[in-house]
Amino acid sequence: MTAEYRITESRLGGEPTLVVTAPDDRARAVVALRGATLLSWQVGSDVTGEPKELTDGYRDEKELLAQDGVRAGLLAPFPNRVAHARYRYDGRHHDLLPGHHGDRLIYHGFAREAAFALAHATTTPDSARLLLRTTAIRPGAYSGYPFAIDLTVEYTLTADELSVDVRATNVGDTTAPHATGWHPYFSLSRPIDDLTLHIPAHTLIRTDAALVPLPGEDARVPLDDRPDLDFRVPRRLGGAVIDACYADLAPGTGGRIETVLADPATGEELRVWQHSGYLHVFTGDTLARDRRASVALEPVEAMTDAFNRPDQAAALALEPGGSRAFAFGVRYVGSADAAPAGL
Repeated sequence: MTAEYRITESRLGGEPTLVVTAPDDRARAVVALRGATLLSWQVGSDVTGEPKELTDGYRDEKELLAQDGVRAGLLAPFPNRVAHARYRYDGRHHDLLPGHHGDRLIYHGFAREAAFALAHATTTPDSARLLLRTTAIRPGAYSGYPFAIDLTVEYTLTADELSVDVRATNVGDTTAPHATGWHPYFSLSRPIDDLTLHIPAHTLIRTDAALVPLPGEDARVPLDDRPDLDFRVPRRLGGAVIDACYADLAPGTGGRIETVLADPATGEELRVWQHSGYLHVFTGDTLARDRRASVALEPVEAMTDAFNRPDQAAALALEPGGSRAFAFGVRYVGSADAAPAGL
């Protein structure tokens, strides 16, 4: 009888986790039920033959609870910042931090701290699938967001790929603003300065000092005008300091939009894929732990401060009873298999 992938229950301190392991132990993922958060993803390296950690996730319960760096956080119902924690929707004003008069920074939504439960799991000799669900986002549960959203997160693990499909369903009786994103940090076991990056984007989102996009079309600048942040041709990261959003992403031959992080010394690659949306890149320069040890490559459905942008309103609107999915993932490509991005 052919062995199948295994799913076992474990814990990170007091936090429940699910561990997914391939039959030959050469692929492994650990997901915390808190926030449906990916803690670890390992693939057997074709360089050493041993499982190689490819993410820089939370290492213990304290880090997970503190949410510092939002490591592999699921971003919903909004990715990145909402300016001044306030927005207007359907004629009503909403305050995400009522009573706060000092620091009004709010970012990355609520789902990353919500309690998820395992709804379904399947295993085969070639893959494993986890379907996680939360009903935590309800009117009154989170200040300034009086909407009812069910979220499901489907993780699929194969020998060389981790895929994520997030589906939001509006179970309330009013239209809700909603967008999804993911905030993973990736590593190839080398200083990021030595790695190369390829981003198939044509436009950069221009922001103010608070990293909030400028109004209207002023937010978009052609990458021809920002050669310091232009990675349309793969090049070494070096000392580049990046906390920026890329738009007008171009799909490759296979239809996926692929951002490629590569190690020239080994030929290994990580191909972060999505089918739509934007890509935020953060080189980890302000992290409390292990600055610039990894790179955040973040597929996001909408740009920063989308809740306050008329040009994003149609993309955000989730009608009562309606559902919308946002899919993304990452594939490890060994040195023997590397090929031009997008193929």
